[in-house]
Amino acid sequence: MKTSTLAVSMMLAWLPTFASAATPDELAAIRQQIQALQSDYEGRIQALEARLAQAETETQAAKQAASEAQSAATASATTAAPAAAPPRRTGNAFNPAISLILDGKLSSFSNDPEDYAIPGFQLGGEAGPGEEGFSVQHSELLISANVDDMFFGQLTAAIATHEGATEIELEEAFIETAALGNGLNLRGGRFFSGIGYLNQQHAHAWDFADAPLVYRALFGNQLNDDGVQLSWLAPTDLYFKVGAEWLRGGDWPAAGEAHGGTGAGTVFAKLGGDVGVSNSWQLGVSHWRADVDERTGGGHAHEAGGEAAEVSFSGDSKISALDFVWKWAPGGNPTRTNFKFQAEYFMRDENGLISIAEDPIEVTSYDGKHKGWYAQTVYQFMPRWRAGLRYDRLTANNTGSDADVLAEAGLDAAGHDPSRYALMLDYSRSEFSRLRLQYNRDKSQPDSDDQWYLQYIMSLGAHGAHQY
Repeated sequence: MKTSTLAVSMMLAWLPTFASAATPDELAAIRQQIQALQSDYEGRIQALEARLAQAETETQAAKQAASEAQSAATASATTAAPAAAPPRRTGNAFNPAISLILDGKLSSFSNDPEDYAIPGFQLGGEAGPGEEGFSVQHSELLISANVDDMFFGQLTAAIATHEGATEIELEEAFIETAALGNGLNLRGGRFFSGIGYLNQQHAHAWDFADAPLVYRALFGNQLNDDGVQLSWLAPTDLYFKVGAEWLRGGDWPAAGEAHGGTGAGTVFAKLGGDVGVSNSWQLGVSHWRADVDERTGGGHAHEAGGEAAEVSFSGDSKISALDFVWKWAPGGNPTRTNFKFQAEYFMRDENGLISIAEDPIEVTSYDGKHKGWYAQTVYQFMPRWRAGLRYDRLTANNTGSDADVLAEAGLDAAGHDPSRYALMLDYSRSEFSRLRLQYNRDKSQPDSDDQWYLQYIMSLGAHGAHQY
């Protein structure tokens, strides 16, 4: 508009020069030409202004679309089952990542935890509700680093107290490849087995203060062992991973290290994906088997001469498992609210001999069939606050040639199906700290037990992300 006004003004300034010699018709013609030029300039400027406005709108739309695409990609990465994991890295090869997890509890039980037993199940490992009163339950020291461009290493030491004594247990000590390619990964050393879903997670990452009953009964809370694990991650849109383990068989429930320390193995498969931006899921199947050589453990050990006689099992043990997890976070952002449903089902089949070490030794054939499952939900209803509900159930059907020996060994369920439900509320000031209050109504024994836990979990140092 400024250009057309300037041009018209210049032409109007020249009009007096021509006016003295021009006729009225000529003046009228000149005025029409001026009006035509003004109209033409105004039209061109309006067209340019329209094009400029359209270009600005398109540019803004493109920026908005790019921003939404980036947000969607971030959200998908937040809720989806994991894709191919990049090689693990630390800041400096000569300064490994070191973290310390502090885990303490104040516990209260209506039954004596020293008398804890589950009818129909031989218990081992760290099975049980824990110690009453104040205790530093299960702190972890973790050290990890890339060895070089080909290997990664990690060590996890568990520090715990038991009956007033401090114990240090080597939970994990493994190396794994970082550059095999084609989705292959090889791990060797001591590690948590790939059976089930919860078994591969450290205790401080659990959503409840204790393990599900089925983990307590079958694994003594958790199964780790020495051996090798080979896994393959498929190059597909859906998360699909398969793996196999060849294990020593030195940990519960194998025990005995049969076949020269190569007596156990596991196979597993995981499938998962996204449902829109806000939901993701994972389904897993797994199978573990072992040749068991004189596995000893708890249960109702037979009293001989005032002392508890040792109960042992030798034979074959097989466990099959099915697990499922569903996660929801609105818009793929779990920081404010999120929800998780988690469930696992296990079946164990054991065949062999049960013996009680007294004089004379009592022996019976043994056919044990055990089933167990749990289902739990955890809901973060506002930032930093979560509430959870869990239900557990077990069944045992054990037979043998001598029912009296089975009963003395604590393997007669006597028609009792152990169960338990738990309520949990926790508060996380940050991703490095958590305070938790939990109540269990435990019916795993004939006499119900009211259990209370007040727990703190604090993370110090560099700690990697947890599994899906």
